Amino acid sequence: MDEMKAVLFDRFGPPEVLYVGRRPVPAIGPDEVLVRVRAAAVNGGDLHDRTGKVRLVTGRSFPKGCGLDFAGEVARVGSSVRGVREGERVWGLLGRRTGSMAEYVAVSPGRIAPAPGNLTPEEAVSLLAGATTAVTALRDKAALQPGERLLVRGGSGGVGSVAVQVGRLLGARVVALAGAKNLDFVRGLGAEEALDHRTTPLSAALGRFDVVLDTVGTEQARLRRLLAPGGRMVAVTLDLERPLASMGTVLGSVVHGRGRIRFFSGNPDGALLAEVARLAEHGDLVPVVDTVHPLDRVSDAQRALEAGGVRGKHVVRVA
Repeated sequence: MDEMKAVLFDRFGPPEVLYVGRRPVPAIGPDEVLVRVRAAAVNGGDLHDRTGKVRLVTGRSFPKGCGLDFAGEVARVGSSVRGVREGERVWGLLGRRTGSMAEYVAVSPGRIAPAPGNLTPEEAVSLLAGATTAVTALRDKAALQPGERLLVRGGSGGVGSVAVQVGRLLGARVVALAGAKNLDFVRGLGAEEALDHRTTPLSAALGRFDVVLDTVGTEQARLRRLLAPGGRMVAVTLDLERPLASMGTVLGSVVHGRGRIRFFSGNPDGALLAEVARLAEHGDLVPVVDTVHPLDRVSDAQRALEAGGVRGKHVVRVA
């Protein structure tokens, strides 16, 4: 077990720059865990990393790995780690680095939790990042209350499809914007209304909302004007085509007009992962897998996400 397969890229560019190469299996320290990865999800951040849109953060050193989240089982436990056993099924995230699309990852035990016992690795990883983001955004950042009106923009995507479910679980009246072919699908997740984002203007005709969750990143100033008095808006991404203007809208909302935009980048701990696992096991949250791709077709998976119209997550089966 000296080497492993891993998805890598040696330059910024289109999906074709991705390839399956070989890397040393990570050595773990006494306070780390080695996880054998079974599946990893394709997230929007993977596309930004590959195209170089966030190169100021990721740097220009190559080769780079792909993937933020994973589901698998514990292969080795560091000598100082307690409460984790070899062979245990777990799920988790790497945090601020990438590389989960590999046969093994080394992580802190605080970044993993037992995976939902009722889900396959592919199902589990499709739920992981979206669920932790949605719970943090709606419950913790927006303090969504029963009976409030919630707008989810991007209601069929990896975050939005779970946010619709979390909104329903918290007792909100959920309105979702999604593609025309996904409207019935989004209603099935718990939205009272599902509207075609291409033909529905972001105007007063939509009414006012107590909470707006934006998973797209564009037109945030227009979205903010849909807030009712006392309304809260949470953005989980920025417009990376116009990052300075997008960040200016977020920062400017603190001092100008009604409704501050709360922006955060998800970085969940083991406690939140465990909580989401319990919700999945109780049937309160269900995974949405668009397509499962083999490891050597990861470029197809990213190309499909870029094309839009996704339902839930594209997942890569690693091992």
